[in-house]
Amino acid sequence: MKNILLIGAGNIGEMIADLLVSTGEYTVTIADHAEKSLSRITERACLSKLKLDATSEDEMATALKDKFAVLSAAPFSITPGIAKAAHAAGVHYLDLTEDVRSTKLVMDLGKTSKAAMIPQCGLAPGFISIVAADLAKRFDSLDSLRMRVGALPEYPSNSLSYNLTWSTDGVINEYCMPCEAIVDGVLTMVPALEEIEHFALDGVSYEAFNTSGGLGTLCETLQGKVRSLNYRTIRYPGHRDIMKTLIQDLRLGERRDLFKEVLENAIPATMQDVVIVFVTATGRQNGKLMQLTYANKIYAKEMNGKLWSGIQITTACSICAVVDMLAAGKLPQKGFVKQEDISLEDFLANRFGAAYAQDEDYFTRLAA
Repeated sequence: MKNILLIGAGNIGEMIADLLVSTGEYTVTIADHAEKSLSRITERACLSKLKLDATSEDEMATALKDKFAVLSAAPFSITPGIAKAAHAAGVHYLDLTEDVRSTKLVMDLGKTSKAAMIPQCGLAPGFISIVAADLAKRFDSLDSLRMRVGALPEYPSNSLSYNLTWSTDGVINEYCMPCEAIVDGVLTMVPALEEIEHFALDGVSYEAFNTSGGLGTLCETLQGKVRSLNYRTIRYPGHRDIMKTLIQDLRLGERRDLFKEVLENAIPATMQDVVIVFVTATGRQNGKLMQLTYANKIYAKEMNGKLWSGIQITTACSICAVVDMLAAGKLPQKGFVKQEDISLEDFLANRFGAAYAQDEDYFTRLAA
């Protein structure tokens, strides 16, 4: 049995705990500072609850004793402290953050870590980087790599055409912070909410625009190897313009707590969502300019006797697959581990990664 400390008892944390405990191979202590969040969790065999201040070095040191790994499903603002505590304790560390600054800290800690430091283990960044790296390696020379991801309501019914499907803090952060990209071969920063594009998939119209953090560490990995690399978030048409008005014109980006309160008071959550993953790569194969595309949609469904949303499934299954591969010895056991270093084939073969499975085998289609 592997002992796991899971920090964050929100919607994603709840599913992570359920998935890991259901295997009979993990014991999970789910920790949170809020009694209200912990009250949603039902203790059972191999699952216990802990009220924890993750910003306290002493409390973290105690909680990490005898743990195989700590998984952070907490807000990005406290992940640096959790990473430092894991580093000090020599415990494997995994998180779901999209925050670029937090990841750079984890990268630095990985240089001297006695255990694996694996940030950005969710959907985007996370699975999207694994897919992108798999496509990229199939070219003799790579020209462009375009990554698009969206977690959307199946039935939009407000002017934003949006429901709150994951962390409000995370959404606000990715809409406000500068975004990494490679433009004409040069790593650069581009503004969030800009470079909007429109496209259709399966007869449905979408827009996509720059948001922060989705590329993970791919810019550093592919710098000098690709002419164009970018990540954009998918939404229904019209969403970007309203958000831009709120964040920039009304300056709510400067008052994030107020912005969060407004969104959570006005925009309902939903379990009826769809996650879209869309990656396109172009480059040379045997001297010929070619394009490869990965496209997938993941919907809410029942797992282990409970209905989970698409964003819960994609995020929780992703980090569970990575910790499962780590426990099986299929990933490095120390130092900084990039998402793009993880084999897509191994990921999809994993019992948790299989949640991303498509009706037709991905590798068979690429070989056709």
